[in-house]
Amino acid sequence: MTKSELVLRLAKKYPHLYQRDIETLVNTVFDSISTTLVEGGRVELRGFGAFSIRKREARKARNPKNGQEVYIGERFAIYFRTGKELRERINKAPVMTQSPNS
Repeated sequence: MTKSELVLRLAKKYPHLYQRDIETLVNTVFDSISTTLVEGGRVELRGFGAFSIRKREARKARNPKNGQEVYIGERFAIYFRTGKELRERINKAPVMTQSPNS
């Protein structure tokens, strides 16, 4: 699901709200999550999961194309851990797969 699909789905569910207001709310939530992570904080959404930042140390690696050794500097990665309720809900739900022919 993309952000625009989320906005449309919320607009259908809450027809008394303007779509532009829903879009503003969605953008505000995403911006708040992003800002908190940039500042080194943790975002926990009960029942859904938690976003945090993990530090990746600098290291040496190899270029797979030519085998040359390269240096990869220190960096940070976003880590997401699912909440218990979401994990249980996913494991109870039937898996929706599409056949290659459809």
